[in-house]
Amino acid sequence: MYLKSINHFLSLLHPFTISNNSRTSTPIVQIEVVNEEGIIGYGESSLPPYLNESQESVSGFLNGLDLSGFRSADGLDMVLDYVMNRAEGNYFAKAGLDIALHDLFGKINKVPVWKMLGSDPSTMPPTSFTLGMASEEVLEQKVKESDRFSILKVKLGGDDDKAIINTIRRFSSKPIYVDANQGWKEPGYALEMISWLEDQGVVLIEQPLAKGMREEQAWLFARSPLPLIADESCQRLEDIPDLVGLFSGINIKLMKCGGLREARKMISLSRDLGLKIMIGCMNESSCAILAAASLAPFCDYVDLDGPFLINNNPFLDPEIREGKILLPDRPGLGLIPIYHSES
Repeated sequence: MYLKSINHFLSLLHPFTISNNSRTSTPIVQIEVVNEEGIIGYGESSLPPYLNESQESVSGFLNGLDLSGFRSADGLDMVLDYVMNRAEGNYFAKAGLDIALHDLFGKINKVPVWKMLGSDPSTMPPTSFTLGMASEEVLEQKVKESDRFSILKVKLGGDDDKAIINTIRRFSSKPIYVDANQGWKEPGYALEMISWLEDQGVVLIEQPLAKGMREEQAWLFARSPLPLIADESCQRLEDIPDLVGLFSGINIKLMKCGGLREARKMISLSRDLGLKIMIGCMNESSCAILAAASLAPFCDYVDLDGPFLINNNPFLDPEIREGKILLPDRPGLGLIPIYHSES
């Protein structure tokens, strides 16, 4: 086996603003793992600039690997063990390779990745469609773009939270997930906001307080009328036990945890601990989204809208029906590459 990678930028349809940053594009590294028969597995590392990994760090990690000694007969787990045990951290890079290897071995074995993972497409929850912080005019346009989706996800945590919700409610009555991105600084204020949001048709809150505010988070969790979902507070498997009593559930992102194998373990542990599960994403193309969607039937909430927020997806968009992502009945991730004149 050998691998190839190329740096790319996903161009956003609208500026994407959350409580602590704003951007118009997201850097990614597209990864290909090729076996001895020339079969290609596609992967992707999405790299929002406020996080610790970059195109340079991903390239450095990939350049330090040698897959030449592996053959298809060695199996997925053997190759993944090698990748995951190389260097500490680098989870975004490892996630991209994990995705590519799952795609490759699905194609080798002529089976969809979702079937490899034991998913049942008939239990797929609907995915939300994200609205970043924006002006009234842009929010109206974004709501119009959400026609295929049955749930909205709204970024809050700033000074205009109520105004944003009131604006959206002028154009849509759909259920709303709210992501505060650690933006509420005081638990009493957070509780006041959550109580108000419940009356506006909001059904859950992601990461209301900063991840270090454990005592305040416990206080808020004990009083919140809505489920609270850990995002920044939950990166990998070892984080989960400490979140019991602080949150109702967790948001799993392949980039943060290192890929599908780790995410599957996180789902199992969360179920054992009685935690709800959301599966979410960064700004990602169909590649990483269809990987995450392969696990979505095991989850309670889905937020996998990445391809629908960009205008230069390197692959065909996933198919949406009744607000749900349809899992392709094709080997691997079922991706269909397309080409753009600009990278």
